[in-house]
Amino acid sequence: MESDSVVSANVLILPGIGNSGPLHWQSLWEQAHPEFVRVHQRDWDQPVCADWVATIEAAVSRAGPDVVLVAHSLGCLAIAHWAAMPHSQVRGALLVAVPDPGGPAFPVEASGFGEPPEMPFAFKSTVVVSDDDPYGTTAFSAQCAKAWGSRMVRIGNCGHINAESGLGEWPAGLELLRELRG
Repeated sequence: MESDSVVSANVLILPGIGNSGPLHWQSLWEQAHPEFVRVHQRDWDQPVCADWVATIEAAVSRAGPDVVLVAHSLGCLAIAHWAAMPHSQVRGALLVAVPDPGGPAFPVEASGFGEPPEMPFAFKSTVVVSDDDPYGTTAFSAQCAKAWGSRMVRIGNCGHINAESGLGEWPAGLELLRELRG
């Protein structure tokens, strides 16, 4: 499949804590697809959930109802909190590597992300899970996917599904995004 035919416009990239570096699949997707737009948070290193949620709402409101959200890690929890509030309409969300706020590796710098809401989203969503993610177990991700009404996709042992996972442009992830758009 040609990467140019994967998705048209209206994709918002939502990185996790620290933002996504140049070798992260989110950054590579953005380079390959100039129509993808990264949502920039005010503070990447001391994230406050309410601030991130407000930034998501502003970006979605500008993008329009056909937008698909592509979140990694803490960005997934921000979407869950955003989705539990009155919000602008979206077409769907790809949620990759959902971290467990009660887990031992959860960043202490992150404020207000605990206890992700357990209510179905008003849009299609896919939760992508690695079996050896140090930030969230498969069981936690399955619990979130069930609560959110999301499809869950396990991709084997890929760590935190980030640059260190060696996925490059992660073509399988682009295919999951294409499915949400379709």
